[in-house]
Amino acid sequence: MAVKVYFIGAGPGHPELLTIKAKRIIERADVIIYADSLVNSDICDFAREGVEIHRSASLNLEEITGIIVNAAGKGKMVARLQSGDPAIYGAIREQLDVLDEKGIEYEIIPGVSSLFAAAAALKTELTVPELSQTVIVTRMEGRTPVPASGNLRSLAAHQASMAIFLSASLVEEVVAELIAGGYRPETPAAAVYRASWPDELVLRTTLKNLAEDVKAAGIKKQALILVGNFLNARAGKQRSKLYDQNFKHEYR
Repeated sequence: MAVKVYFIGAGPGHPELLTIKAKRIIERADVIIYADSLVNSDICDFAREGVEIHRSASLNLEEITGIIVNAAGKGKMVARLQSGDPAIYGAIREQLDVLDEKGIEYEIIPGVSSLFAAAAALKTELTVPELSQTVIVTRMEGRTPVPASGNLRSLAAHQASMAIFLSASLVEEVVAELIAGGYRPETPAAAVYRASWPDELVLRTTLKNLAEDVKAAGIKKQALILVGNFLNARAGKQRSKLYDQNFKHEYR
């Protein structure tokens, strides 16, 4: 394995939800930088003895990339651990830009998103025949702006399965925007707090009761909001054609 920088999707929380490749790199890394506000510190237990470990929650971009560039310049293997999958709200682009400018090689290792851990906790499928074949991954506008074409109100018109990240603290605004955009107040909704962690909490409710239930549970962050009729799907009512005995395909 060539010495390089690895951006690793560390998964939603549970250490065993790492990919085999991610675990192998962590075991061999010389330097580990992990987002300690979101990534389970137990994942660092896979590291070898004497590894250099940095927590990044309190660091700014320049401090993080400074550690990476310095380590890579010394020929050290760097594992940068990101929560979930780096491709979804991973804020890695600005880190990659620095490495591109420095000519430092890197690789991105995908991980299990909290979206899929939340769906597993809810024991549900995001794409249910005749209910939804589309999943919208988005967030409520806060300090980070959202393009006008992608705000919650306009996205609600699609009536798709909706996964709303980084918005638990703005749950009242989320509900108001979705209802204004066309979701019925009785639409099934859920909030999953710290999916796959020991203190995971799953709330099943309706859109109109979502804000009240989230606040009653004391949830302010680290929760994924899911909205859509897929949450109330029942086997037999919306059956996939894949396993239908009358549906022919190349394997049957």
